[in-house]
Order: sequence, then structure tokens, then C-alpha cells
Amino acid sequence: MKLAATTTIQGEKSIGVEAIFKLLFGELKSNTKASEANCHEVATRIAAEVMRICNESKRIQASGDIKSSAIALARHRLTQCMRYYQFGSNRGRIELHSTLSAVIYRYINPPKRQLSYQGRLSVIEDFLQNFYLEALNACRRENKLEPTYRPQTLLELAEYMAFTERYAKRRIPLPGRQQQLIILRAQTFSQQQPPETCVDIERAAEGSSNDGDGSWEDPAVQQLRSAMASQPEPEPTEETLRSVVINELMSYLEERQQGDCADYFALRLKDLSAQEIESILDLTPRQRDYLQQRFKYHLIRFALLHRWELVHEWLEADLHTNLGLTEYQWQIYIEKLDDKQRCLLELKQQGEADAHIAKTLGLSMAQLQKRWFKVLELAWDIRNSFMSGSSASTHE
Repeated sequence: MKLAATTTIQGEKSIGVEAIFKLLFGELKSNTKASEANCHEVATRIAAEVMRICNESKRIQASGDIKSSAIALARHRLTQCMRYYQFGSNRGRIELHSTLSAVIYRYINPPKRQLSYQGRLSVIEDFLQNFYLEALNACRRENKLEPTYRPQTLLELAEYMAFTERYAKRRIPLPGRQQQLIILRAQTFSQQQPPETCVDIERAAEGSSNDGDGSWEDPAVQQLRSAMASQPEPEPTEETLRSVVINELMSYLEERQQGDCADYFALRLKDLSAQEIESILDLTPRQRDYLQQRFKYHLIRFALLHRWELVHEWLEADLHTNLGLTEYQWQIYIEKLDDKQRCLLELKQQGEADAHIAKTLGLSMAQLQKRWFKVLELAWDIRNSFMSGSSASTHE
């Protein structure tokens, strides 16, 4: 059921939740394949949240421009939801899991346990499974949903994943500082882990117990035996591609004598704050900002020119998937290309070699690369925009 148009945000009677709802509903209906009823439900929930935040935020109330704040917040919420929607169910789950794992990685450190990289990942996996359930309960509670509610459609799943990311990154006030909610949860979870169990590897492998103390029946020993006997599973393709992309980018930076950019990237992978990066690299805020811009320049060159095929395969945005664009976005994209760019795109989709494409279009290899960079850059801009034709989102 629609919310009443008379419900307004305090301080701006002209801004009813209905106006925000119409904006959200129109975008969801135009840019997703969800049913009208499903778009209506999600838009209603987001609009209600926007109204609640604007009513409760002292900063927004004191800003004097509540209308702009409400619209900007609604668009931000929609951008987050659409980002996960475009990823799809599988890719979206991986992206959320990867994002949250990076945030908590260095905080998962059980006392008196020296965890390996894989061991830490296992603890993170256990923690996040519990956290996802907590986030689902919070989503139900804050949106006044039934206790048995579960996301059923792709749009609802995207809404839940966007909520989970925001919920994880909420700032909790502490004495003298603020901390993200998920970090506090991870620290508590880590402290509650049992101490490390010592296992005699040789005895476990042999499967014998000479002292008759019954330790062979210990579940930890049984688990180790099982792990040693089983064949290692192949590394997931997603993680393999991610590792390859990271290694290739590191090599790319080092080959171009951009060691400081490589150091910056390594620290970013650890989810360190700007202040922590400045302290480690001994930089002023201005120097760190300059380094960040230089890294961004090389990152774009790497992603759209040097190893564009690898990066787009990892993002599931290769030529076989219309560069990750929706059908609606693809139509707009094609219309923005000039004749030579469209011809170049068609030849690339046909799998033609660059030398043949350059000869066909009468271009040098350098001209071909420059033109292809522009073609990919346009797709990148559209894919990462709030909606087709708008400026790129600053919240990516």
C-alpha cells in the first residue's frame, strides 16, 4: 500500500515521502526487470528510510536545504541497491563477502592462536555467516517486515545486500572515537574463540594411539585426519581471477617505476584509513591525495587499456555480456558511439585480431588502442552511473 502523500519531512512541507517514492519507483521500474509490485515495495521501504533519516538527522535539519539532502540520500540508496542488482545474485554475494572480509581481516585475531592466511579466512567465514543473519534481522526490524521475511527476488536480494553493507559500516560512538559496527562485532567474536588445540601431526597421520589415552577420538584429530585424507579443492575461479588481477596490477605499477603507487595499493587492500596510510608512508594529507590521484590514473590505464580483457572478465563485464550493461544501458551506449567506434566494437565482438582491425579501419596500433580506450571508458561511465545518462556515482 502506498504511503500517504501528506507525510512530509520536517522543515520542508513540500517534500513528501510520496515524491521520494515516485523518484525511486520510476528508476527501479525503468532499470530493472522486477515486477511493478516488487519495485513498489522496495521503493516504499527506501523512501520511508530516507524520510526517517532526514527527520532524525540534526545535521540535515540544520542544513537549511532538506530537499536536496533527501533527494541525494534517496539516490545514494538507489545507487547502492542497483549496484548489487547489476552484479546479480552470485557476483553480488561474492562482492559483499569480499568487501566485508577486507574490512575485518586484521581484526580477526583470536587470542593465543597463530592463524595462517587460510585459517583466518575460515574464522572470517564463520563470523560473517552469523553477521549476515544479524543483518537480516536488523533489516526486518528497521523496515517493519515480518519475522519470517526473506529476500525472494533479485531486487529484494540486492536491497538486502546493500543494507548489509551499510549496516556493517555504521559508526558506533565510543569514548573518544567512533568504530564501525562490523569491526566491533569481529573483535568480540575473535575474543570468544576457543584456544588453539594442539595435535600431534605424525600420530594423526598414522592413525594410531600408543598411550591409550583416547586422544585419537578427539574431534580435532578426526577433523585433521579428514582434511589430510581429502583431496584439496580447486581454488574458486573468482578468487583466482582476483589474485591474478592484483598481481598483474602490482607488476604493471612496478614496471612503470610506480613503487609508491604499489605501496599505496597494498595498504588500500588492507582497508587502512587515509590517516593510517599517511602515517605509514610518512605523507602529508596533500601528498597522500596526490598519490591517490596518480594511482587512480594508472588504475584506469590498467583496467581500460593494458589488461582490459582480464579486468572485464573478473568484473563479468566482458564483450560477451555487453560490457556489463543492462539492455537499456546498452541501447544508450550504442547511440553514444560514433560510426567508427561502433565498427570497432563489432570487430572486437567478432574476435578479430587488433592488427586486422587496425588495417580495416585505417588506423595505427597506437590510434586503435586510444580509440578502444574511449569505447571502454564510455561503457565504464554508464555502468557506474546512478542511472543512464547521469554523472558517475561518487559512492562506488
